[in-house]
Amino acid sequence: MFNKYLLSAVFIITTLIIITGKADAADISVGATTWYTTWETELNMEDEIEYDPDFLYGPVISAAFTKDLSLSLVFLYGNFNMTYKDADGGEDKDEIKRYDGDFALNYRISSWFKLFVGVKYIRYTWSDDGKHEALGPGAGISSVIPVGGNFFLLGNLSGLYLKGDEKSGDDFDYKLKEYGYNASVSLAYYIPEASTTLSLGGRYQYVKIEYDGSSAEPMNSKNKFYGLTLSAIYSFNI
Repeated sequence: MFNKYLLSAVFIITTLIIITGKADAADISVGATTWYTTWETELNMEDEIEYDPDFLYGPVISAAFTKDLSLSLVFLYGNFNMTYKDADGGEDKDEIKRYDGDFALNYRISSWFKLFVGVKYIRYTWSDDGKHEALGPGAGISSVIPVGGNFFLLGNLSGLYLKGDEKSGDDFDYKLKEYGYNASVSLAYYIPEASTTLSLGGRYQYVKIEYDGSSAEPMNSKNKFYGLTLSAIYSFNI
């Protein structure tokens, strides 16, 4: 699955290089972002799962080859402590490692708005060789709106549709599809002397997971992720 993700990314990069082959320079932005995330899960079965809030964090990279076209990559990683009911009805604990990657091609449609399309990769791992992995397309619209001085309002709204599989122990091995949407808004401040943008805001993500053939009654879960975001991005030209 991860190899497919890399191949999709390489394909998009190659396409953009061909399109912008005459470009002499590129505006590059690199930085880091973090998301303090509350994770809520609703299952259509008796099992109950709870997660402690925690941080997702990782790098942000983007490259603008023309005034209208750019590439962006965001990768997040974090650990979540999970509490669930065991076979005897008692409580047990585990740790979930979450990996979240977004690779997008962005196209500016006006001074304030961009459309984007790309690839999203989600992976969870836990004990007993448990693994949840999914890959698929995502698309949406983003905005950068000046509000005065060096302050800007940033917004993002997107949808996703992924396919993958989930395995846990010897008894659970199923194909799945997951779909949902993501929304974020933040206030950014640009520091000209440092060519750096700082932003603080909030993000909400909803994802529904449907498992294929797990039982006579289809099993699914509804997942909500929400919390504060903070990022620092440095920009330069090559």
